[in-house]
Amino acid sequence: MSGSAKPLLAADRVRLYLTLVPYLLEHGQVSLAEAADEFGVTPAEMRQMVEKLTVIGLPGDSGYWQQPQELFDINWDLLDEEDVIEITNDVALRRVPRFTAREAAALLAGLQMVAAVPAVSDSGLVSGLISKLSRGAADAPAQVVVAPSAVDEVRRVVSRGVQDGVAVSFTYQAPDAQPTTRTVDPVQVLITNAQWYLQGWCHMRRAMRTFHLDRVSDARLTDIPITHAGDHVPEAFSATEEEGEVRVRVPERLAPLLGDFLTGGNAEIADGIVTARLHLADPRGIKRLAAKFGGALEVIDPEIARTAAREWAVAGLALYRDPDRDDAG
Repeated sequence: MSGSAKPLLAADRVRLYLTLVPYLLEHGQVSLAEAADEFGVTPAEMRQMVEKLTVIGLPGDSGYWQQPQELFDINWDLLDEEDVIEITNDVALRRVPRFTAREAAALLAGLQMVAAVPAVSDSGLVSGLISKLSRGAADAPAQVVVAPSAVDEVRRVVSRGVQDGVAVSFTYQAPDAQPTTRTVDPVQVLITNAQWYLQGWCHMRRAMRTFHLDRVSDARLTDIPITHAGDHVPEAFSATEEEGEVRVRVPERLAPLLGDFLTGGNAEIADGIVTARLHLADPRGIKRLAAKFGGALEVIDPEIARTAAREWAVAGLALYRDPDRDDAG
């Protein structure tokens, strides 16, 4: 919008004002120079835009503005004397629907989990969204405690490895096998069916491999530069021979929460109770699925799955009793 730029079309001007108003409301008071720099215009052009805001407003029943409070207004003295912009009447923009406290809390919990993914962990995007959600809810979001786990620590190490360009080393416990020490060039961390996985080049197998993060421990950075980050990554997951079976019981009305885990051939219904055989890459992963049911899902077997679900619930309950503990996330 410099002097040599083409005039803005009406639609472009509308979009510009729709961006300008939220920007000014969020900043409270902002100098003409700062706002002009943000929008790529001169201070004089920004002044004209702000002055024109005072003839924009909310139409009355007849299509015309009938009350002063139906128009935008600015602090004229501040603008004229100090070249500072401040909106003093925002014409019902603050009456737009907002997230409920419960909705905001759910989104905040999800964003905290996403923040550990290497692709976004260092971008500042997630922290900005968390800040906006906290301010934009209709009420203060309900207190949410995201229980930390060994998987969280692994994701943090992998994220740092991707950022620093170095391989990571860890102990890997495959089902019915002895633990092995792996060194891996990390490529990506992803989640599928509520399970976290690391995909990367395994120095021991000399090929791309997918590692279930619940089986990873003692993750640490190495000083070995990543050399296989651009190699082909395996496709998305399907049933594998390594999968384990977990039997669960759940009320029939809640069975849809099992989602894709529930198929026509792996469930029986009797007296309003569904008994299902779920195939998981690691039976211990049932704990995250069970968390959806608020105590209504019963893990029948194997014992390793029952123990994992029980310990997960006990640890989570302890955090809510003492949310200020250092290990609460």
